[in-house]
Amino acid sequence: MDYNRLAELLLPHIKCTPEEVEARYPKRALPEGAKVTRMGPSPTGFMHLGNLYGALVDERLAHQSQGVFYLRIEDTDKKREVEGGVQTILEAFSAFGLPFDEGATLDGDKGAYGPYRQSQRAEIYQVFVKELLRRGMAYPCFCTEDELAAAHRQQEESKENFGYYGKYAVWRDRPMEDIEAALRQGTPYVIRFRSEGSIANKIKHDDLVKGKMEVTENDQDVVILKSDGIPTYHFAHVVDDHLMGTTVVVRGEEWLATLPVHLQLFRALGWKPPKYAHTAQLMKIDPETGGKRKLSKRKDPELALSFYAKEGYPVPAVLEYLMTLLNSNFEEWRRANPDLPLNDFPFSTKKMSGSGALFDIEKLRDVSKNVISRMDADTVYNYIAAWSADNDPQFHALLTRDPAASKAYLAIGRGGKKPRKDIALWSEAKGYMDFMFDELFAPDYTMPERVSAEDAKGILTAFAAVFDENDTPDGFFARMQQLAEQFGYAADTKAYKAAPEQYKGAVGDVSMVVRVAIAGRQNAPDLQTVMGIMGREKVLERLEKCADTL
Repeated sequence: MDYNRLAELLLPHIKCTPEEVEARYPKRALPEGAKVTRMGPSPTGFMHLGNLYGALVDERLAHQSQGVFYLRIEDTDKKREVEGGVQTILEAFSAFGLPFDEGATLDGDKGAYGPYRQSQRAEIYQVFVKELLRRGMAYPCFCTEDELAAAHRQQEESKENFGYYGKYAVWRDRPMEDIEAALRQGTPYVIRFRSEGSIANKIKHDDLVKGKMEVTENDQDVVILKSDGIPTYHFAHVVDDHLMGTTVVVRGEEWLATLPVHLQLFRALGWKPPKYAHTAQLMKIDPETGGKRKLSKRKDPELALSFYAKEGYPVPAVLEYLMTLLNSNFEEWRRANPDLPLNDFPFSTKKMSGSGALFDIEKLRDVSKNVISRMDADTVYNYIAAWSADNDPQFHALLTRDPAASKAYLAIGRGGKKPRKDIALWSEAKGYMDFMFDELFAPDYTMPERVSAEDAKGILTAFAAVFDENDTPDGFFARMQQLAEQFGYAADTKAYKAAPEQYKGAVGDVSMVVRVAIAGRQNAPDLQTVMGIMGREKVLERLEKCADTL
């Protein structure tokens, strides 16, 4: 077989040499030990938690080492691509604050190693396909879909491995005459890699997550160039990762099955492969069976990244929770460093679990409460304002009508060793703040069971007469003690517990009457602070409204 002639016959328009392409992609000038990682999503219009999970690993590995984190759009499968898919990708990662140093943007490319869209790199791939053809390491295959399906059925009946190999690789050693005849007839073809591997052999591989392992050598003659001249993922990512200087490839463990193919292609092209980090799959406990299963696009809304924005999960909380799944020592570090930014955590692939990571939405809620509790009032207000502008315009208008008052309310109980943890999601802010706005005030005037309606009216009237919006919380409590004594309730809870038969109730019952009147419920932040924000006129109005209702 004249392989040079075959290469010219199949790819006559390719005049560039591999050396010329390599010269356009010089070795990156980076510090010793710097890592180059990439995110390579397909523009299918659906960004999921697994994308973010892997991207967080990519970003930390690159930026902790003063390296480069770039975005490459892997759009070789046009059948799956949707309009606006690239924008969806960019918006998703932008929302989660993962900064790409270079790569695809809405306006083109940023960086010297592009194009960063695989669909724009067809001729680059074809240069290296042509080189493999010249070296007898690739060949055209003219099999039809029906012929491939028939071979698959035969393999199934014979209980053999599926694929294009051995006697089933019917075009592997066909003479030039047959190839030329098929070309003259205009028969569509693909180009396959000529594998010299055997499933009897094992390859040693040291994975950054899975550790040392052995994988079965590839014996399949995989397609590397489709009939439309566009490469398959297998070939495209090998060429791109080499030319773009990728040092670590982070991807899900479902790609382990194709690792032997990729290592084989790197070797055939004479290139050093990058390190691979195969991350564990995201799992959850199935509420119906109680067993573990993969997160499902059909069953689990929390798989979609858009879910977190719509529900109002704070971006820092989602990232923090994912880090608890990624590194086993993160929670211990966070307890020791509650106020340090996430990026200060020394992330390591050595601390990643090789088995399935269990995603728990309730644990995420707990993490979210902690993250929000550490924010100052201005930050919380800004987040809620941004979320409500997109998701609840009515609440947004009320929240932003008096920013100072809203921030003052959100500041209650912040700071200190035990901050309040009332909110897990921005969507819960409305329910936490609603009684501060007359438009949302829907009171439940259920009084403490030890307080009669007559006493409640009397307490509210008496309190209205002595209310001082400038009181301190201690001053407010002193007034509650005075009212307790006036209406036959214990001014001291211990005294009530010691002799309950001597009192109608305790001072807490009295203050609860006021709380219910002001907040319309029994659970609300520090009442004197709340009333100070509301102002005298509104407080007296609410006291009167409640008393009239009883």
